Amino acid sequence: MKQLDLKSEAYRYIVRSYGEWLGVLGYNAQTVYQLPIHVQEFLYYAEGKGYAGLHQLNINLFKEHYYRLKERSNQRRGGGLSNSYLNKHLQALQQFGDYLRQGGRLLLPKLDIRTEPDESIVTDVLTPEEVRLLYEATSHPYEPRKYDKGIMFHEAMQMRDRAMLTVFYGCGLRRNEGYHLDTGDIHFHSGLLHVRKGKGNKERIVPVTGQGIKYLEQYLYDARPYFITEKQDALFVTYSGRRLSGQSLLIRLKALITLTGNAALQQKDIHLHTLRHSIATHLLQHGMSLERIAAFLGHTSLESTQIYTHFLELQNQFSDDL
Repeated sequence: MKQLDLKSEAYRYIVRSYGEWLGVLGYNAQTVYQLPIHVQEFLYYAEGKGYAGLHQLNINLFKEHYYRLKERSNQRRGGGLSNSYLNKHLQALQQFGDYLRQGGRLLLPKLDIRTEPDESIVTDVLTPEEVRLLYEATSHPYEPRKYDKGIMFHEAMQMRDRAMLTVFYGCGLRRNEGYHLDTGDIHFHSGLLHVRKGKGNKERIVPVTGQGIKYLEQYLYDARPYFITEKQDALFVTYSGRRLSGQSLLIRLKALITLTGNAALQQKDIHLHTLRHSIATHLLQHGMSLERIAAFLGHTSLESTQIYTHFLELQNQFSDDL
């Protein structure tokens, strides 16, 4: 896109101020650079239409500009603009509206335009009911089988499975973060979990619910000693006492899915990361702010966390179309 010079000093100032506002909110450097460019394009369009002052902007002008973009061709590749580009532009306009409202500069209604379909968005997320079914599957009755290790082993595995769900769903850990957990990383008295080996070697503290602490205690003190007799720091261990691999944790998750007997759940492409996506989505649905969810998940910026807002928007769009 060519450089679009704004005539209005007020417009030029507001573009700079908007970028600073994004930086304060914690967006990454690329977003802080890119979104003001999209807003500048909108204001250039407004100037061309004769809107010389900020007070003249209205929600219809925002929509008119966006729908004009949807009809514009891609000068480099031909065809229309990509959905990812349109969504980024829409994000810029929506955030710009928030910026104007929060600063008391202009009271605009929310820009109620649906995001364009994006293949990079989260698609498989468990419902709260499906999560409940997974927890229920960890209490499946013991059924003796050939080469079975007995009811004690069965109950120990169930306690380990509940601890696994607590870590990957309840605490939203990444697969590698859960794999590297040690017994000393669980602070039972304060109800906190210490992630020492997060993405990019960054540490964080994650809260654990009272029920989650109970599951972790049961596993650590009642089940884990059944698997191991020698000193081993790893939280999740195999029957032979070694640190349990991420692949083995996934196999246990798949086994729980089968035990639910739920056809819809079994058709989903579920991995350990699906549990992380699910808790983030559920927290957002219950009104937790993006900033708090980002801290909970260990995201370095809000950009990564916003995929969950897009997912919910698509879910709502699907429901409206039924």
